[in-house]
Amino acid sequence: MAAGTEEVLGGTGVRLFAVGAAAAVLSMLRRRMPMTVLAVTAALTPLLGGFAPLTMLVGWSAGRRIVGAGRALAAFTVAYALFVAGMFVDSWPAPAPMTLVLFTTLYFLATNVVPGLASRYWTQRRTLLHTLQERNGQLLRERAMVAGQARLRERQRIAQDMHDSLGHQLALISVHTGALEVDPELTARQREAVGVLRDASVTAMHELREVVGILRDGVEAPAPADEAGRPTRGAAGIESLVEAARAAGNTVELRSTGGIRPLAAAADHAAYRIAQEALTNAYKHAPGAPITVELRYEPDSFVVEVVNGAMAPLGPGEVVSGGQGLTGLRERARLVGGMVHAGPADGGGFRVAGVLPYGVVEATPLVGAEDDFRQQAPMVGRGIDAAVWSGPAGGGRAFGPGGPAGPAGLGGPSGYAGAGGAYFDWTLSERELARIGKGRSRSSGIAKGCGVAAVALLALVVVGVFGLLFLMGLFSKGMIDPGQYENIKVGAPEDEVRDRLPSGDTVVTTGLHGKGPKEPEGSECLVLMSSEVGENIDTEPVFRFCFKDGKLIEKQSYEVSR
Repeated sequence: MAAGTEEVLGGTGVRLFAVGAAAAVLSMLRRRMPMTVLAVTAALTPLLGGFAPLTMLVGWSAGRRIVGAGRALAAFTVAYALFVAGMFVDSWPAPAPMTLVLFTTLYFLATNVVPGLASRYWTQRRTLLHTLQERNGQLLRERAMVAGQARLRERQRIAQDMHDSLGHQLALISVHTGALEVDPELTARQREAVGVLRDASVTAMHELREVVGILRDGVEAPAPADEAGRPTRGAAGIESLVEAARAAGNTVELRSTGGIRPLAAAADHAAYRIAQEALTNAYKHAPGAPITVELRYEPDSFVVEVVNGAMAPLGPGEVVSGGQGLTGLRERARLVGGMVHAGPADGGGFRVAGVLPYGVVEATPLVGAEDDFRQQAPMVGRGIDAAVWSGPAGGGRAFGPGGPAGPAGLGGPSGYAGAGGAYFDWTLSERELARIGKGRSRSSGIAKGCGVAAVALLALVVVGVFGLLFLMGLFSKGMIDPGQYENIKVGAPEDEVRDRLPSGDTVVTTGLHGKGPKEPEGSECLVLMSSEVGENIDTEPVFRFCFKDGKLIEKQSYEVSR
């Protein structure tokens, strides 16, 4: 571009090559030495017109890369001074220095200052937003740490309370039932019932110890085994649940079909809890009704099904229930990639069935949960705990800005849990900040940049209009049409002729004097441009009026080459 511009302005040969090579070198150095390149380009542009395209690029780079407003102002001031000095060197002697300074200033503003200011604004805005993003991320991490510490303290407090209260009570029950079991006055059936109570209390103590360990350390204890070494947890422990139910006087039938296959640890534990909760509900809601427990090892999944027979409805207040058992089962199964169905069975009664995968399957996302998170997000940070979103099936899932959470992300006391348990507590302003760098924020930045560019363009248009009016004034002082030339007669008084003609004191007539026919001896001549274009594009028609002794002694019409 530089070489082509120089050729349009009349450069040839080696000059074109030198201008192109110099522009390439300066454009490569503009990032490492922005101040030096800005000054050199400003000094050479008046002398080498081919540098005109380079000035905008150098101005943009200098505005972005010069550190400090004071240094940037000094650099552009020095560049402006060198630019004006170069213009005077190229146009010396300048017939209208103030006019030259005016046009030079407008040109420098349009090609150097405006790109530099736009680049500086854009760079500072990017730096500010990047800093805000980093600080926001740091604040969120610190908040997550504080929330995590508070959560750990609360879990430890709950674990300690459970250990001190429930553990003490269960220990007393175990001791008293153990003492009652050896009472010689009890019958064999009563001693058997007391043994069941003692075993239940011991089992409850083991389960309480597991829960306390999870709350305190976040680690689940290994699955316990009975005296015979048989597991008392997981799918293999369902047989122990059935035996305990039979020992308590319930009619329970256990069926198993298919080849036994191992389940993943989480799915195995979920199967045990489904059977345990279903048997407990059968005891409470249908006491005395027959119960069927069926374990099916199907090719693609493991099915545990508990069905109890129909019984007469119980009166109000006879059953104590929190109403959260089935909801918890659904959530537990969903987190391992399975599902739980609960509802009336054929022929009366109630049926609970869980379908669980053999391997580890990622939990299924809940449809609409992301939209619900967007609606709830503004509540976070205003003292309102962000609840875990629950779908119509009763499953719950926590969401963070990064998307749906996995199983480890559930269960926070407040705020949204992100993937892997990360804690996010985003206010509305932080969510707006997080969108920086994405499509919506890029559109906003482009809109702001276009607005700044539109304002700068409008300012340049206004300056251009005033400059055009100024140029028209300059041309009016040094131009006449051929009709005026014909109406002026030789011999007319000088004052009368000068009143009818413009003064000619303007920059547009620079280079017209001293050309054409020889001027009369002792005369003073006025050279004006013609309003009509000549036949040859390289020459310009002019009119010359020569005065001597207060009269017009000669007028000439000819063409000159500037």
